[in-house]
Amino acid sequence: MRKLLFFMLISLDGFYEGPGYTIDWHNVDEEFNEFANAQLDSAGMLLFGRVTYEMMAAYWPTEAAVKDDQVTAAAMNRLPKIVFSRTLPKVTWQNTRLVKDNITEEVAKLKQQLGKDLIIFGSSDLSVSLIQAGLIDEFRILLNPVALGNGKALFKGLPGRLDLELIKTRTFKSGNVLLYYRPEEKSDHREAPVIEAKE
Repeated sequence: MRKLLFFMLISLDGFYEGPGYTIDWHNVDEEFNEFANAQLDSAGMLLFGRVTYEMMAAYWPTEAAVKDDQVTAAAMNRLPKIVFSRTLPKVTWQNTRLVKDNITEEVAKLKQQLGKDLIIFGSSDLSVSLIQAGLIDEFRILLNPVALGNGKALFKGLPGRLDLELIKTRTFKSGNVLLYYRPEEKSDHREAPVIEAKE
């Protein structure tokens, strides 16, 4: 059985997009790129909502993306991808399948298959639906050292409380802090999180 992982970059004040869909505040450097490529290597399939898919599909297949980051572009284009959207008429990015209906059922079936884990990049709206269905196994939240003051809040629309258990952290030289969470189990016993700080 495969796990479903969620990955998102956010600001200190909890936004994953700045005003006007801006993401120019993402704190990206060589260390981040090494982490991102290792994460892609661990993935068997990428899942997207419509907005994130359209942004990714407009960039990664281009010559500019290959020139800027050949390793990441190759992985993003090679990996199987699914975009979940009721409004998108078709998909053109290679190795991508469009799913319009029965989203939670489709994801549950994918998790039952053998292979590497499934990863959701961005796609907060899609993730809210999957959280409600209890399908996300791990949350990886990369906290950037910036406050935006306004934007789109992570998991906006979540109808109720979500309790998470911190299982690991990683500090980057850039000031980014990666927080690993899993949905909290209803138990009195909790193990201390593993702290991986870099000098």
